[in-house]
Amino acid sequence: MTTKNILFLSNGHGEDTHNCQIIKAFTKICPDINISAMPIVGIGNNYKKLNIPIIGPTANMPSGGFLYLNPLLLFKDLGQGLISLTWQKLQTIWKFAENCDLIMATGDIIVAAIAYSTKLPYVVFLSADSSYYEGRINLGLILPKLLNNSRCLKVFARDALTAKDLKLQGIGKTEFVGTPVMDNLTSTGKNLHLQPELFTIAILPGSRLPEAARNLCLLLKLVREVAKVMGVNVCQFRAATVPILMFELEAIAISEGWQYQGNKLTFLTQEYAIEVICYEDAFADILQHSNLVIGMAGTAIEQAVGLGKPVITIPGEGPSFTYGFAEAQTRLLGSSVQVVGKKIANNFTLQKAALKVKEILADQDYLQGCMNNGLERMGKPGASEKIANYLVKYLS
Repeated sequence: MTTKNILFLSNGHGEDTHNCQIIKAFTKICPDINISAMPIVGIGNNYKKLNIPIIGPTANMPSGGFLYLNPLLLFKDLGQGLISLTWQKLQTIWKFAENCDLIMATGDIIVAAIAYSTKLPYVVFLSADSSYYEGRINLGLILPKLLNNSRCLKVFARDALTAKDLKLQGIGKTEFVGTPVMDNLTSTGKNLHLQPELFTIAILPGSRLPEAARNLCLLLKLVREVAKVMGVNVCQFRAATVPILMFELEAIAISEGWQYQGNKLTFLTQEYAIEVICYEDAFADILQHSNLVIGMAGTAIEQAVGLGKPVITIPGEGPSFTYGFAEAQTRLLGSSVQVVGKKIANNFTLQKAALKVKEILADQDYLQGCMNNGLERMGKPGASEKIANYLVKYLS
């Protein structure tokens, strides 16, 4: 019997993460089907961690895939060879499709169109579109044709409101089963050296360098303001960083006037010492144990909201985490996320954000509301397995 082949397409870091969760579930259910991937944006680190073969050329572009936030970045991408790279990717995908059986496309209209162009059956997880953004998705002229095509077997929506909207707009094959990124958040039992009587604040600076390093510098400034407002020995801070950012910690500490040793950043004054302990392998543990999150990230903040955590965000200089992104994120994720300031955070913004932290931690009704909102916006765990089951059923 010939071995079946499935190709996973994605256009963004968050989309890679969704697909990788589906792949983990897929391989448990059906280990004898060949899995390959093609990230349209970025280099696909998440696929590489799972040893999933990437079928074509990849590169990190200056925009990081966030062209909609700053169209001027398109010119930088073009200068880095975006057109030729995209063409190479398309040719590789079309060639691969000759011996492939199914496409799983996660993202937006771009990956849906690429899946359609292969002439293969395809499943779409429309992770980038939500009715929470505008109240009703503007599907345009092309997307309905891609989703209603007979080769499009199923459309998975990113939330229940969007699924209802898409069905009302004639995409009858739409379903909401949850969000795959909520399936990798089980605590590993990592010792975070927490004192149970203190509030735990998670710090999420994002995953792309050099932006994540700049974000962490801003967040360290915010930590100092939080310590001033909350007082000594009230809060403890744990940062979830990507491995590459750990190499930048010493330089970040020097630039911000902190001390660095091991995985610990320390800020000393005559009155008190503030510690931020950083981990590259304890994301789920940090989120699970946190009372509140301060962050400048995309998917990680969605995951925090899904776990019922309140989130404070502050705008950075980008390219990804700007005020435009943060404001759209509040529409997507609702009351759980509060963005403070409309420009790159300054001292006044940071002081205001610190006061907001104090206010939230004392508001039990709001904290309970975050639990309810998280479930509504992100769904229950188990989406990866449900989507994987659908793919396996088709291929069997």
